Amino acid sequence: MATLKRIGVLTGGGDAPGLNAVIRAVVKAACNAGVEVVGLEDSFDGLIYPEKSRVLGPRDVTGILRLGGTILGTVNRGNPFVEPIVTPDGTFNYAERVMEMFQRMNLDALVCIGGDGTLAISYEFYKKGIPLVGVPKTIDNDIVGTTSCFGFDTAVSFATDAIDRLHTTAEAHRRIMVVEVMGRHAGWIALHAGVAGGADVILIPEIPYNFEKVASSIRERDERGARFSIVVVAEGARPKDGSVSVLEAAHGGYAERLGGAGNACATKLEQLTGKETRHVVLGHLQRGGSPTAFDRTLGTRFGGKAVDMLLHGQYGKMVANHPPDIVPIPLGEVVGKTKTVPLDYDLLLTARALGVSFGD
Repeated sequence: MATLKRIGVLTGGGDAPGLNAVIRAVVKAACNAGVEVVGLEDSFDGLIYPEKSRVLGPRDVTGILRLGGTILGTVNRGNPFVEPIVTPDGTFNYAERVMEMFQRMNLDALVCIGGDGTLAISYEFYKKGIPLVGVPKTIDNDIVGTTSCFGFDTAVSFATDAIDRLHTTAEAHRRIMVVEVMGRHAGWIALHAGVAGGADVILIPEIPYNFEKVASSIRERDERGARFSIVVVAEGARPKDGSVSVLEAAHGGYAERLGGAGNACATKLEQLTGKETRHVVLGHLQRGGSPTAFDRTLGTRFGGKAVDMLLHGQYGKMVANHPPDIVPIPLGEVVGKTKTVPLDYDLLLTARALGVSFGD
């Protein structure tokens, strides 16, 4: 057993339902093991600015299990190793400042909760000498090594509910309704919500689509008497002869901002089919709200396991969901990779068998 007296916990990257469940589990498990927990606000900024940290005890996390967001706050900073930062104490190299403050705050280890960007940054700090454990967080479900991440189930549940509601208005007006969902360069949300919501067309990044084939499948539905269609499109989906829709190009260590796929898809389908078409962008609604029971329990299991790994000196690893177990895997096997939907994935094959079009 490793000797730990004080650990830090932080949340980085985009928010996801279930973050507070992880924080709660980390605090309770650590305190019950006699370890003090320091909550670091706004990701690694909590190690830069002393005023952005506070000790967390069991009373501080009472009642947060059901809450969305994160009580510690989060930032999408980009790459902290790129630019210097300015503090009241002067200008510093961000990474060097983090290393310095980790020691000055008398921390023994960190629990870093975040997506691919945060985990990659955490891995760099681990290689520089900070003992830490990573907890995977993303509604996109695109982190390799883990079957699922907390936040995904909540996002899919919300998107499914939205699709259910759109069915009624689409049928009433005999329209095509295009629903744009998140996921970046992976189609997990689009596929799962599309199947659960009974979508007729699902467009995902893994399968570049042909607009004419999508339009043809919609015309065939009309001929069969189904006068409306539901199209679910992932924000990172693209036509075979086109590119991904981007709202803002990558810059300064920040990833590109995707968006516009739903609008482009709706405009083209209306031209090809002659049917009135509307589009809806679910956007950050998928990130908000109370986490589902599944995400609360998964986040709790992740947090408890993260503390257990620290207590046993299993640093430089990430907790991962390998049903029925939560297991440690090396961060080096995770960072820099994206888990996309395999073309032989059983749900995708089932959707095809049911007649869902992927536009290919």
